[in-house]
Order: sequence, then C-alpha cells, then structure tokens
Amino acid sequence: MDSLLRKIQPAPVKEKDAPGFWLEISDSVSQHCSFGSDGRLTVKTLKDTRPLHQRLVESFLNKFFPSGYPYSVNEGYLTYTQFRALQHFSSATLSVLSTQSLLFAAGLRPTPAQATAVSWILKDGMQHAGKLICSSMGARMDSEPKTWRIIADVLYDLGTGLEVISPLCPQLFLEMAGLGNFAKGMAVVAARATRLPIYSSFAKEGNLSDLFAKGEAISTLFNVLGIGAGIQLASTVCSTMQGKMIVGPLLSALHIYGVTQEMKATPVNTLNPQRTALIVADFIKSGRVSSPADLRYSENLIFPDRLIEEAGNVKVGKPLRESLNPRSINRLKQVFSDEKFLINRKSKNKCYMLLEVNATGEDALRGWLVAAFAAEMDKSVASSSEDYEILHEAREKMVQIFPSFISQVKSRGWHTDQFLDGNRIRFSY
Repeated sequence: MDSLLRKIQPAPVKEKDAPGFWLEISDSVSQHCSFGSDGRLTVKTLKDTRPLHQRLVESFLNKFFPSGYPYSVNEGYLTYTQFRALQHFSSATLSVLSTQSLLFAAGLRPTPAQATAVSWILKDGMQHAGKLICSSMGARMDSEPKTWRIIADVLYDLGTGLEVISPLCPQLFLEMAGLGNFAKGMAVVAARATRLPIYSSFAKEGNLSDLFAKGEAISTLFNVLGIGAGIQLASTVCSTMQGKMIVGPLLSALHIYGVTQEMKATPVNTLNPQRTALIVADFIKSGRVSSPADLRYSENLIFPDRLIEEAGNVKVGKPLRESLNPRSINRLKQVFSDEKFLINRKSKNKCYMLLEVNATGEDALRGWLVAAFAAEMDKSVASSSEDYEILHEAREKMVQIFPSFISQVKSRGWHTDQFLDGNRIRFSY
C-alpha cells in the first residue's frame, strides 16, 4: 500500500531559480542588489545624482536617528535631540576644565593629558555613596522623570563647580574632590534611572532599542566634540583661574538650559499628579482631552507639586492624619462607596485625595474629575450646602461623563493602567 501511495503522489514542482541580481532604480539613485553564496544581501550604489549636502544629511540621519525617522517617533524628538546634543557638548567641555583645576589643586602641572587619568581615579570613592543615597528615590523618579533629569544635571554641575574652584583652597583638596564626586554619583543614578521612561515616551513603533542606540550615538559624538573644545579652552582662555571662573558658569548655564529645553520637548504619556490635573483642567475648560504632546510645555518642571485650580486644587499621597478628619471617614466612605479613592475638601482652595492600594490611573482620573466638578459647583451652589452633598453631586456628574472621557484619554495615547504618585502612600480597608 505504501508503495502504491508513493507512486500516485505528484512529482514536486521545480521552483524557478531566484535571480542572481536585480537593480533598484529611483529618480536619483540606482542600486545593484545581489545575494552572495552565504545568503547575505549586498547592495552597491551604481549612480547617485543627489547633491552632496543631501547625501551627507541622509548619511547623518541613518547613523544618529532611528530607522524610519521622522515617522517612527513621536512629536518632539528632534527638539529633544538638539538640546541633548547641546547638553552633552557643554557638559563634556566643563568636565575637562574641572579636572584641570583638580590637577592644579593637587600640585600637579594642569596639562590636558593628565586630566583623563585623574578623572578615572577621582570618580570612584565618594561617588559610590552618592549613588547609594539617590537609588532610594526611584519611585519619585518614575513619577517625575523630567524633573529628576534636570536635578541630575544640576547636581552634576554642582559637583563639577566644586572641582573647578578647588585650586582656591588647595588645603581642602580631598574634601572638595570628595563632595564633588558625591554630587556626581547622585547625578549618575538620577540620569540613568530617568533615561528609560524618557526614551519610551518617543517610541512609536516598538522601536525603543533603536531610539536608545541612536540617542547614545548622539551623546557620544557631542561628548567627544565637547572634550575637544574643553582641551582647547584649557590651553587658552581657561589656562588661568580667572578664565575658568568666567567660562565655567557660562558653560554650566548652557548645560542646564539644554537639558531643560530637552525635557520640555519630551511627551511623557504616563499619569502622575501633575499630568492628571492638567488633563482634567483642559477637559473642564475645553471639553476635550489633550495629548501628551499637547501638555508637554504646560508641565512645571521646577515645582511639579503645584496646585491647579481648574482641576480642584488636589493634593494626593499625603498621610491619612493630614488628609482626613477621623470623624469624617465613615461619611466619605458612604459617598465614595464604589470608588478606590476618598476626597476631603478642607477648604475651597485645597482638596486632599487618598488612593486605595490597587488604584490605577483611571481611578485617579475619576477622583480628579470629582474634585474639579465640586470646585465648579462651589461657584453656583448656595454656600449653605454641605461638602458631602457637593461631593455626592460631583460624583454623580463624573459617573455620567466618565465613559466618553476615558475613551478620549486612551485614544490620545495616555497610559491609564498605573498612577505614579511617587511616594506611594495609599490606604486599604
């Protein structure tokens, strides 16, 4: 039987041989493509009539920008990259000057060649202590990555500044160098911890690795250029202490300006207290939900805990003893019986919200909407109305509009599965 089956099976169809090579031709570029014996594709350009500057730009984009740019990234990536380049250039230049000053304070002739060797020695020691202290603040960095990225660079410049002025007090060389590296250690942890959420905010097509690799390429290029500029300055304008005292603050200001503008351009799409309040405030005013790109320049990176009046002046994450009167807990639990939050309005200018342990971003949005609607009702409801009545009516209004509101929030690109409040003070029944 098996032999009969073998006889009646059709003979395999012989596939056509794949072409040995082919040409890809566009208006200005012709390319010869072929597969080698090892199966690898080889592409050779036969003709390229594009202007030289256009070819250089394309080559630069291929090396330093993600594949498919600008369509493969979210809005703001170019601005972020420009100021990232400025940040790394000024930081690297300032680092060379600070190391030269350390050499001078230690009694050595401050030549640029010695700077690299000494920097590798001095960065160990106290720097590790700074890293350990800063590592305990990871939850806050998740909540406010942009603010902590700026803090990281301020700490780095503070440490560098201590190194620059160390020749003014050579008897305190070890103390100055130790404190400088302590600040730099904290800066390193904060910068690395915030890198992933910042890069993630630009990833549009699951291309996080490509974004990270090209971002590091930009950093490396401008660090090298900055080191070159620093060596040039160290041997000319900044060969004296007076020159360093003038150029150092200018480079530091340029560095902080670069990282601030870089962070402003970053459209972070996770929910934290400030971004949640901004979403609700915009919705109350305009009836529409803003996207992460729309709100990026509205974020206050210096004072992220500021209260936003249009969103109900909500403070979240405070201890229970500060947020609620123990005698009012039962009443509030009745008003918010089906919710994962409690709201207590201590005054018309301040509202405290406590979140349950497993509350998500959606729960936080519900709470902020209740606070915002309650603040609106204060302007139209008679002053004799109790807060519990106002909160109950505000919650009823929230329940009616929330399905369409949360649909808009998700469609605009916000991630609602988590709420990053930083200090993680929650309650449970």
